[in-house]
Amino acid sequence: MSLRINTNVASFGIQNAMAKSERSIENSMKSLSSGSRFAEISTDPASKAISEDLKSDISGMQVAKRNAEQAGSFASIAEGGMAEQSNLIIRMRELAVQASSDTYSDTERSFMQTEFSKLQEEVDRIAQTSSFGSRKLLDGTSKDIDIQVGTKGDANSRITFSADTDTTLSGLGLSGMTVDDKSNARDALEALGGGLDKISMQRSKYGALQSRLESVQNYLSSSIENVTGANSKIADTDVAKEVSDLRKNQILQQYQSSLLANANDQMSNALRLIA
Repeated sequence: MSLRINTNVASFGIQNAMAKSERSIENSMKSLSSGSRFAEISTDPASKAISEDLKSDISGMQVAKRNAEQAGSFASIAEGGMAEQSNLIIRMRELAVQASSDTYSDTERSFMQTEFSKLQEEVDRIAQTSSFGSRKLLDGTSKDIDIQVGTKGDANSRITFSADTDTTLSGLGLSGMTVDDKSNARDALEALGGGLDKISMQRSKYGALQSRLESVQNYLSSSIENVTGANSKIADTDVAKEVSDLRKNQILQQYQSSLLANANDQMSNALRLIA
């Protein structure tokens, strides 16, 4: 076998192969430690671009879901306030029924009126103070609201809700009512029935919004899960494959080290013979 004295060609070839194995080992280690196939920027750029688009979609859907959750809280606060108002008006109507009967004296009606007035104040207080952030919910000042529940700018990606709800005493037609005499109490009965109907209508509107928002949240949760799964198949490290490649390249590197040692020994022997 001929030996080239000036240039150890075998040694150079083995060193190049060892460098390639070392890079493969480093790439496998990076992929395993990061959990991403794209630990190296040069790895499958087309798939990486798809993965980035999917991550953007996931992020957008997560924000949209939070929007729906916040809107659900908004609707829940409004509905809860109206539920309490409804209970108060039911008690006011009970007092009006009592005061409409001649079985009660004027003195007893005056006690009823005292409670009736306190209930009126509480109904109005709830309407004036129920809020979500800086937005008043039940005083009639809130207008239409847009709830962004999608990742696009079209109408299908948002819900527009008419939030102009007025359950103040005047809004319900309950201002100025009294039960201090039989005639006024009977008039109050009609108005209180109408007030309850208005609140029931508004509560049904908010209930429908809550139901729709729950459906939106369920849909977004499912979509986030599905897209995350799709992205995982593209971007996540195949642990079994990377571990196998790592072991293979480590064994190969050990073998190459042995070959390099033999090649260097041959060169050393040749030089000794010449000397």
